[in-house]
Amino acid sequence: MKAVRIHGYGGPEVIRYEDASPPTIAADEVLVAVHATSINPVDLATRAGHFQNKIPVMFPWTLGLDLSGVVAKVGPNVTGFAIGDAVFGYSNMMRQGADAEYAVISASEIAHKPQSLDFVEAAAVPVTGLTAWQALSIGGLQAGQTVLIHGAGGGVGSLAVQFAKAQGARVIATAAGDKLDLVRSLGAESVIDYTTTRFEKVVRNVDVVLALVGGEVIERSWGVLKPGGILVTTAAEIDPETAAARGVRGTGMLTQPNGAQLAEIAAFFDTGAVKPVVSTILPLAEAAQAHKLAGSGHVRGKIVLRVVA
Repeated sequence: MKAVRIHGYGGPEVIRYEDASPPTIAADEVLVAVHATSINPVDLATRAGHFQNKIPVMFPWTLGLDLSGVVAKVGPNVTGFAIGDAVFGYSNMMRQGADAEYAVISASEIAHKPQSLDFVEAAAVPVTGLTAWQALSIGGLQAGQTVLIHGAGGGVGSLAVQFAKAQGARVIATAAGDKLDLVRSLGAESVIDYTTTRFEKVVRNVDVVLALVGGEVIERSWGVLKPGGILVTTAAEIDPETAAARGVRGTGMLTQPNGAQLAEIAAFFDTGAVKPVVSTILPLAEAAQAHKLAGSGHVRGKIVLRVVA
């Protein structure tokens, strides 16, 4: 089979599209004939070696966490999935990845593909969808509350805006450039161009801040929360005592694979209330180019790699 692999850490130039042996499955796993996968920031970080002290990578290493495709084989302990089922999922980082013609994934990490999405669209959802879903859950966002979403035009942000809106929350978002109109179209009530306006000058008393970018944005966000409000971020570690001293709460988060939550997300998509944002579709063989584009930091939504034409 063909796979996108690295034989050492580095930039996009270390990516190879090459032949690899088909993987074998354990009793609780499934083999998926991959139709599409997508690029996430964590893929770039893995390739660059940022996790080399935490994740035991054995070269050559197949990249990729997101997948959509068709079940080709099931382990003896697997229930709920059968050969031929269309599925999507987020494979955990401790195994060889999904950027290949075939990939192994735990049955607990997949769900049946939303009927309303094709394989390319579905591949854009797992990591970003679970991140947005889990972050808003951690934030305890409720109907009628207000959420400020930083980085709203990216893969996670574009889904977080839609999830929050569909749950009955008021959405304020920050973005720039061609992402401003995109975020408005997704349902944000107020969209702030962070290149011309400091959000803390115009935003007050929000219940939840979802910070998908770090640095000074987090520090400037504490003051826009109402007393008891919460900041949730994927981009930094937060000291709870620092937040408590300001009369608010704060937490970092790491997205976890979760097939049951993916099934909930799939049902959400099938209501028509939410849609994935895919900006670029490339063949699997052009994974290095996809990493270059993703590394530019200005991608609207997601970049998807098509495996099956």
